[in-house]
Amino acid sequence: MNELSTTLLTCALWAYVAGMVGALVFQRAERLANGIGFGLAAVGGCCGVLSCASALATGAATASRSFELFPSLIPYVRFSIHADALGCFFGMIVSLLSVALSVFSLGYARGYYGRKNVGVLGALFNVLLLTTTLVFLADHAFFFLIAWEIMALSAYCLVSFEHEHEETRSAGVLYFVMSHIGTCCIILGFLLLFQASGSYGFDSFHALGDKLSVGQRNAVFLLFLFGFGVKAGMVPVHIWLPAAHPVAPSNVSALMSGVLIKTGIYGMTRVFFDFMGTPPNWWGVTVLAIGTISAVLGVLFALMEHDLKRLLAYHSIENIGIILMGMGAALMFLHSGHSMLASLALIAALYHTINHASFKALLFLGAGAVLHATHTRNMEEMGGLAKRMRWTALFFLVGAVAISALPPLNGFVSEWLTYQSLLQGFGTTTSLIRLMFPLSGAMLALTGALAAACFVKAFGIAFLAQPRSEHARHAHEAPFTMLLGQGILVAACVWLGLFPTVFLKLLDPVTQQLTGQQLSQQLSLAGGLVLSGGSAQGGTVSTLGITLMLLCLLPVPLVLWVLFARRSRTRIGPTWDCGLRGLTPQMEYTATGFSKPLRMIFKALFRPRREVQREYDFSPYFTTTLRFESHVEEMFQTRIYRPLRWLVLRASRRLRALQAGSLQAYLIYIFITLLLLLMFAL
Repeated sequence: MNELSTTLLTCALWAYVAGMVGALVFQRAERLANGIGFGLAAVGGCCGVLSCASALATGAATASRSFELFPSLIPYVRFSIHADALGCFFGMIVSLLSVALSVFSLGYARGYYGRKNVGVLGALFNVLLLTTTLVFLADHAFFFLIAWEIMALSAYCLVSFEHEHEETRSAGVLYFVMSHIGTCCIILGFLLLFQASGSYGFDSFHALGDKLSVGQRNAVFLLFLFGFGVKAGMVPVHIWLPAAHPVAPSNVSALMSGVLIKTGIYGMTRVFFDFMGTPPNWWGVTVLAIGTISAVLGVLFALMEHDLKRLLAYHSIENIGIILMGMGAALMFLHSGHSMLASLALIAALYHTINHASFKALLFLGAGAVLHATHTRNMEEMGGLAKRMRWTALFFLVGAVAISALPPLNGFVSEWLTYQSLLQGFGTTTSLIRLMFPLSGAMLALTGALAAACFVKAFGIAFLAQPRSEHARHAHEAPFTMLLGQGILVAACVWLGLFPTVFLKLLDPVTQQLTGQQLSQQLSLAGGLVLSGGSAQGGTVSTLGITLMLLCLLPVPLVLWVLFARRSRTRIGPTWDCGLRGLTPQMEYTATGFSKPLRMIFKALFRPRREVQREYDFSPYFTTTLRFESHVEEMFQTRIYRPLRWLVLRASRRLRALQAGSLQAYLIYIFITLLLLLMFAL
């Protein structure tokens, strides 16, 4: 990095530190703590965006060197950072979200005045931003793990912020346990890399895979895949994600979905592409298969949800799956020697990483504004919010269009690039493995269609029709700062969708570092107005052209009205109510009814069950009360984790006998452990 980028990055880190300290010092003055904590976080985010974006745009990230933040007195530990191209790209993501979420939080945190400690919330928020940034920039395994653990602990505290609720405490514990299971695997992976390199510095890990034996390479791959996969929320180690996201404060949910789970994606990219050299084919097949399964199951379970934030959490699993599909295809292309296609697939994965951070954070902020106004996450108790929260409804609609991969917004661009890489992958090999590419492409198309259906349900049930509760009936628009935070992310979604060829230039240093190729020129046609698939077999698309065409068509209805309907009489009357005395909220379509067809189609997966209770007056023809409940089975919890939990508890009860309270027994245990360690060392 050049001197200016380094200075801006240093300012960003110190701004987070100052925001943390200031929020704690002035925690008794709620307004001051709110302004200092989240205001300095926004300043740090601005500095981080300028630093990382300029380093990528000027190519300074390619020539950057590592440096120590402060000296260490501990052997084997160096607190050094290296703002290379990959670290700068992910640092840009966390900085962008830091700006939007901090501005949003200035208004959102007011809802906690008099109830919770806003200073602690702001301090922990800054700690999470600081440690996440350091995770992306760390250049030493020990420093990485220290930042990783502090990040996990601060996220646990933020998830458990409203700890007076039992649901919140349970979700926090689940996140804590799953996170540390993943951390154990990451530590073991780094120990294997240290055993081969003799150092914990990342500079000694580069292209280390060629020096490892086949068994060691495969062990490292599986350990890091599982360890980082837990944090990313891939299936089947995703169960913490739909539990933790709904109960956390909405600004924290947006940060966790937009950035925290991306630390898992960053870790996989760093290890698989930067450390391990040319991968065997089964690595890519495994990642591609896991990504495909995660995408399909994530969107299917999202369709069954009535909790708005839980629905968005399942969509995070879906989008992580889409990112892993691009990453898996890139690994397969590297194995077969197709570095250009590997770069295309990697670009698709990284582009979807920043796209998902933008539109998913936007949707969580919209859900937070709705929760702030209605005090409920249940979509069945919403309705009619578009008339009362017009700007929030508009911003949520933009996020819904983006996540549904509809043109011309950013979700369409990255999924289109993923399609291009998968379709071109079919001809790269003659083995049956090539069938993975069209199969994954078909599942990606199914995922996109189901995502669109899910957000038709989410937007329609929550924002349209009539209010279904008193809270929805008296809902009010969010404060200006909350709308401004959403507006920043709307601008990011629009810009990333309309000008993809401009953004692709920032990815050239990343692909040059990881695959040795730069593709921005090959992917840009007609002076940057058209996005190409990178080869003669690939397709082309212009999101800017689609937008201009739509804008040109907008005057057509106005012209038709002027020519044919200007003098016609307009009659305004009530909505047709089937001859009844008026429409009521009970007549509206429900979220349960909307998702029932898909629930029946995939009943083998969901195993739905329903309970209907009736109370009669005089005869069955005069029902006074009708109660209906519908449930779907959460397959992984019931089929995997609950039996596993039962086995762990049963084994623990049996191992309890070892704790006999005898000093002699404990000395024998220590002696046996030392013998085993000596045998292993020899």
